[in-house]
Amino acid sequence: MRILVLNAGSSSLKASVLEPPGEDPLLRAGADWGSDATRAADRTGDVAALLARLSDGGVPLRSIEAVGHRVVHGGTRFTAPVWIDREVLAGIEALRELAPLHNRIAAETIRAALAALPGVPHVAVFDTAFHAGLAPAAHVYPLPWAWYAEWGIRRFGFHGLAVAWAVERAAELLGRPASGLGLVVAHLGSGCSVTATWGARSLDTSMGLTPLEGLMMGTRAGSIDPGILLAVLRDGRLDLDGLTDALDHRSGLLGVSGRTADTRELLPAAAAGDERAVLALDMFARRAAAGIAAVATSLPRFDGLVFSGGIGEHAGTVRAAIVARLGPLGIAPVPAREVEADAVLSRPGAAVAVMRIEAREDVVVARQVETLLARP
Repeated sequence: MRILVLNAGSSSLKASVLEPPGEDPLLRAGADWGSDATRAADRTGDVAALLARLSDGGVPLRSIEAVGHRVVHGGTRFTAPVWIDREVLAGIEALRELAPLHNRIAAETIRAALAALPGVPHVAVFDTAFHAGLAPAAHVYPLPWAWYAEWGIRRFGFHGLAVAWAVERAAELLGRPASGLGLVVAHLGSGCSVTATWGARSLDTSMGLTPLEGLMMGTRAGSIDPGILLAVLRDGRLDLDGLTDALDHRSGLLGVSGRTADTRELLPAAAAGDERAVLALDMFARRAAAGIAAVATSLPRFDGLVFSGGIGEHAGTVRAAIVARLGPLGIAPVPAREVEADAVLSRPGAAVAVMRIEAREDVVVARQVETLLARP
């Protein structure tokens, strides 16, 4: 079955055409929305241009048999892949306030793809589904019980598709079954999270009700003292919209550096002596290492640390800076070098293996689409 996978993220739209069980895409294409996809106006035009590039590249649109859409937030309603109809699309849009950088973009992209490819099934596959089995101790917040029981406020976790792939590839790289492997997956890109897994099951993860919680990110603050938010609202320095904009769009690496959210620009700026770029990168590494250490406490045994995502895969200097802080966990330093393929970065026999693994959400989505459509 030939499947088109559309991954509408917070900064880009990626497309892959796959034929499961094959993992090598027949063709890839993408559109970069910059640091803020919510401000990109023409999703229909982006999808049309992307499909035209696929067609020009030798994949006729008539050959596409199904479309799989990565959707970030499924809440408690969507814990498995689903055929997309009006009701499902409305459900995805209803969760937009919990993932404002993602679900609205996903819904707009789905609408555009449905219009462009109306004669094939469209399937939504959810990042949050991977974490649906989190134990209560991991997903309940220490807040008044009614917030959880009546309002549904709980940890959901994200980047689940990338984590699922990382677990599978880590087992292959280490030559060990995933069923007995304790891993921490650090997915570091525009959004950043860490997830502890045992036996390919999520035990703990840093993102929460929304993708704002946890690590410092490109433009998102991650976890901060909630009292800060109360103070700026109470004093009238920001209203709710201003606060939301600051936390989503003007914080993180961009907020601290005052320059950019892109480590490809921050690293040379830091090397040239920009003190705020140095500070931003140091804070990023410090908070990522602390997040790794925190979720690792949920593991019965710590076998491996995986880096994925744009920063995790391509910024060797940042990886090395994070790992350098993890000596108390028995993790030895790794070289600050670029690696272009999935690899074990640590020395043979290391107590905790450190790996670089490309995020292949597209493969996971395509597999889940094929499985769903094969059901009678």
